[in-house]
Amino acid sequence: MTTASVNERIQLIVTGKSKDSTCSPSLAKGPWEFDGGPVAYGPGASSEDVIPTNSPKQGALPNEYKSATDEELHERIRAAKETLGDKVVILGHFYQRDEIVQHADYLGDSFQLANAAKAHPEAEAIVFCGVHFMAETADILSAENQAVILPNLAAGCSMADMADIDSVTQCWEELTELFGSEPDAEGKMPVIPVTYMNSSAALKGFCGENGGIVCTSSNAEIVLKWAFERGQRVLFFPDQHLGRNTAKAMGVSLEEMPLWHGRKELGGNTAEQLMDSKVILWNGFCSVHKRFNVGQIEKARAEFPGVRVIVHPECPMDVVDAADEYGSTDFIRKAVAAATEPTTFAIGTEVNMVQRLAAQYPQHKIFCLDPVVCPCSTMYRIHPGYLAWVLERLVAGEVVNQIRVDEKVSSTAAIALERMLAAKPL
Repeated sequence: MTTASVNERIQLIVTGKSKDSTCSPSLAKGPWEFDGGPVAYGPGASSEDVIPTNSPKQGALPNEYKSATDEELHERIRAAKETLGDKVVILGHFYQRDEIVQHADYLGDSFQLANAAKAHPEAEAIVFCGVHFMAETADILSAENQAVILPNLAAGCSMADMADIDSVTQCWEELTELFGSEPDAEGKMPVIPVTYMNSSAALKGFCGENGGIVCTSSNAEIVLKWAFERGQRVLFFPDQHLGRNTAKAMGVSLEEMPLWHGRKELGGNTAEQLMDSKVILWNGFCSVHKRFNVGQIEKARAEFPGVRVIVHPECPMDVVDAADEYGSTDFIRKAVAAATEPTTFAIGTEVNMVQRLAAQYPQHKIFCLDPVVCPCSTMYRIHPGYLAWVLERLVAGEVVNQIRVDEKVSSTAAIALERMLAAKPL
């Protein structure tokens, strides 16, 4: 039996043909319904998050792409790809909807797609089916003559927006005043900045300027080891949960990981707490992974004795502690692929990826820990209509929705990103 895609499940729920539930019936609408309206991330996991007023907005999508059937859009995408040939490469994140993934030349997590962006100098255009910070990274790492395109400019990231360059700079100035800026007797700097891939190009540039590095969920431990070799402590932003879970597994105590709240003096901490710290965590989070809780794990264990629970490290610490395993999206994918006997998996990550694994490995029972169908608001903004539009404009010789990173920011961000790419996952 074919497993329904997330989009198909939502349509069934909204029309009353399924007893499942969704966090927002508006997810059944085309994303263009939300373009140009009140500034918001859109329906889904981030719908309640506060979006910065200067966030990119998507212009009107031509009506022909809104009214086309799924079959028509898929045929137009295939035809445009065939016409463009090697001139275009399409990168797709694991969290994209199935209707997009089927057209991707490369599917992966942020680390893998960053590498893929570098690996195709022959492509004149890189169409990045993901979110804004990923397209920025591709622009930084790709050649100058390559255009990076984000099919829907409104595909941002609420976690990335929780740390902005002004707030982080203010934090850095306060820490520098407290710690000084000179290395200790061992040559270690007072603090090393580490930004998660889920952050703006400006913050990656900040890390490049200040002896820091970028990490992904697949190489966070390796990156923290790199930082501890060079610094007495780490400032980790924007995701507190990835930072806490990774450092805790490395033996850092919770007392050594104060949480920094922007707009509060010393982030709401005492000078003593910061002096005794090993990892200063920014108060950011992923709204998708915040939905998972220990109660869901307990329910899964009660209903399916022997269930194997795997969650993403962006989940809260108590969820990670209650799971059997945790790791990046690629770790989760590999764990399922490596299971030789029929297994029941309860997975705590974005529902599009979980659904896809369930379809790919029918010998296993695979389900999302969160019973409510609630995809990432911004990943879900990438719809086949937008992909068909940007590709057909390329066929016509026009580049739309190009993502450009300022040259000065790009040069310093590239330093931090190259350090990240060298810190390869085990």
